[in-house]
Amino acid sequence: IFTTFTLVGIPGLESQHLWLSLSFFSMFLAILICNGAILFLVATDPTLHTPMYLLLALLMVADLISTLALLPKLLCLFWFNHRDITSNASSVVRSALLVAMGFDRFVAVCEPLRYNTILSHSLVGRLGLAALAKGVILILPMPLLLQRLTFCHVVIPHTYCDHMAVVKMACDHTRPNRIYGLFVILIVVGLDMLLIGFSYGLILQAVVHLNSRDATCKALSTCSAHLFVILVTYVPALFSSFTHRIGHNIPPHAHILLANLYLLLPSMLNPIIYGIKMKEMRDKVAKYLCRGTT
Repeated sequence: IFTTFTLVGIPGLESQHLWLSLSFFSMFLAILICNGAILFLVATDPTLHTPMYLLLALLMVADLISTLALLPKLLCLFWFNHRDITSNASSVVRSALLVAMGFDRFVAVCEPLRYNTILSHSLVGRLGLAALAKGVILILPMPLLLQRLTFCHVVIPHTYCDHMAVVKMACDHTRPNRIYGLFVILIVVGLDMLLIGFSYGLILQAVVHLNSRDATCKALSTCSAHLFVILVTYVPALFSSFTHRIGHNIPPHAHILLANLYLLLPSMLNPIIYGIKMKEMRDKVAKYLCRGTT
């Protein structure tokens, strides 16, 4: 049984690896700077030690960990031709945190007077631990299922050890791996989106009964950043996952680019979306920028 694989990169685009590496390196810098800035603001400003911003900080940490697990290896492959890698698993913590943030928005809109009572710091901590536990519990069986396989090939046409890309290298019966992979997608994306949808259903029900237009706009505005992040996170993930299973006519390099982008785009765009859509965050950023120029 092979445990060490050789990554090819992006088949069909080998001649473009240098230019692609510059794009990925730019994304890497943007993710480190933007997520790091949000974390710095939340950590240093006591006025941001609220449930919403603490959950946002946890999301930024999850995004940074995901990026640091993927991009340095990808850049080493492109720049130094370092291709050997041991099979590992990625995290689903980000999705669980989006569910927690959906619950946060529900309480903010539907129970504003009890917001700080319901969403205490201890509850936020438990939500973070639950998200981490969910990621570990769901992902741990994947490498264990891979250990039972015999691999005919160890050269993976990919930039990282994606579970389905490794499964395709096996000579054995891989149906359990494929079924479990689909089960994880349904649990992580399907169930999480169902819970988020339920939260927003209750939010819309509450908004409909508001008496003034200003109150309605304010209530919807508090959810706008979270809704944009949901779209950025789930749409590419669903598209990549299902094209990997049913998109047999899609070129391999398109599969691989999608698989990288669905992991990296949320990490890059999440802090930008929250920075733009949330006035309090914009004011804090402007304050530090102005302080730096004086």
